[in-house]
Amino acid sequence: MNFPADFEQYTRQLMGPELYQTVVSALADEPPVSIRLNPFKCRMEDVRIPLADGRVPWCNTGVYLRQRPNFTFDPLMHAGAYYVQDASSMFLHRVIRQYVVDPVTMLDLCAAPGGKSTCALAALPAGSVLFCNEPVRNRAQILRENIVKFGHPDVVVTNNYARDYQRSGLMFDVVLADVPCSGEGMFRKDAGAIAEWSPANVAHCRRLQREIVSDIWPCLKPGGLLIYSTCTFNACENEENAAWIAAELGAEFLSVDTEQAWNITGSLVDENPAYRFLPGRSRGEGFCLFILRKTTNGFSPCKKHQIARRKAVNCSLINGLLQSDVYEVAQRSDNELVAIPRRWADLYFSAAQSLHVIHAGITLGIQKGKDVIPHISLAFSTALNADFFPQVALDDAQTIRFLRKEAVGLPAKTPRGAVLLTYRGRPIGFEKNVGQRANNLYPNEWKIKSSHIPQDNHNVIT
Repeated sequence: MNFPADFEQYTRQLMGPELYQTVVSALADEPPVSIRLNPFKCRMEDVRIPLADGRVPWCNTGVYLRQRPNFTFDPLMHAGAYYVQDASSMFLHRVIRQYVVDPVTMLDLCAAPGGKSTCALAALPAGSVLFCNEPVRNRAQILRENIVKFGHPDVVVTNNYARDYQRSGLMFDVVLADVPCSGEGMFRKDAGAIAEWSPANVAHCRRLQREIVSDIWPCLKPGGLLIYSTCTFNACENEENAAWIAAELGAEFLSVDTEQAWNITGSLVDENPAYRFLPGRSRGEGFCLFILRKTTNGFSPCKKHQIARRKAVNCSLINGLLQSDVYEVAQRSDNELVAIPRRWADLYFSAAQSLHVIHAGITLGIQKGKDVIPHISLAFSTALNADFFPQVALDDAQTIRFLRKEAVGLPAKTPRGAVLLTYRGRPIGFEKNVGQRANNLYPNEWKIKSSHIPQDNHNVIT
């Protein structure tokens, strides 16, 4: 692996020759593979993971695998039973569990593709609400897909910039800023990251990161937590930026309880608490994280958060779809019916006035006349009342065909209308039985595009 000369010179000086050589040697090896189970759908004690190669010590739902299977053809990944994520990023679980003990409102500011958002959802106390945001439109759609599959109802997905949040008047107890960076920690996974690296790009990322944090800072409540992270090695985007945040914006550093055996590296330039995951030392990819508590009152967002007015929606169309009635139903402009937990419905309706909300709570379906065509969000939701629909269990081959957006035949006596399809007891989506055929309701943009189906068993969990 050939690195730019400027990168080699700077990083060797930053880490010292011994640590630098450890990291460089590790970058020539295959990266570790790890998954994180979705505790709302898949408990560790209830499953077997044939490829398991130990637990991720800082995340109780994280598991290392001996090799990387072809996840694309595992239906349970598509069903949201687990998420494929680098173990280093799962350290967020440890941070939240240590510092967040009561329900909070949290923002994951740069959230796509959704790994840290789903990690946060699993770690937050019950009753918390998570806003997941991604400013880039196509990446925001990927984020939406992964959040929908995870199935947790206490979440809002937006497609905005940090300054839009500042204007919205929303305030948060916790903000995660996993900021865009020069990506040095991804060198062995992405050859393009090496080709794109330059000192000028590092300087650009450093400026952008400060701008992003400055824009969102007014939305963090006094005493609130900022979790700042990157997937890069240099100190410009890590220690120096964290120190700038503390000094210029007003914050104090916090430390996390860790164990020596985890081989997490501290700050390379100062005495402030830092959590560096370096290949060759920690079992994961390059990642760096800081926790800061806001100590200043700062200034308020541009407008005050106000409760929005809304019209009630006739709930008779959706009675029985969910396991409880603690939801308020709203209708979006595209005739989508969404169910929002009542305890944070005011927050949702206010956010919808000033932000581009692309998902919230549970999307129940599309209203067409007196009917509601069920949405994939309902199928994947942990609040679904599965007994409301007739159900048909699919085998492996049928499920892959369904996920490829192909028609899957139903048993002859299947009732007409919406039918819930399951795989190994877990909902995988809907078909509409119209008699002579069944219409596949799986989203076209989510379908498996590969025409080749490997013959190997790709079930990661059993």
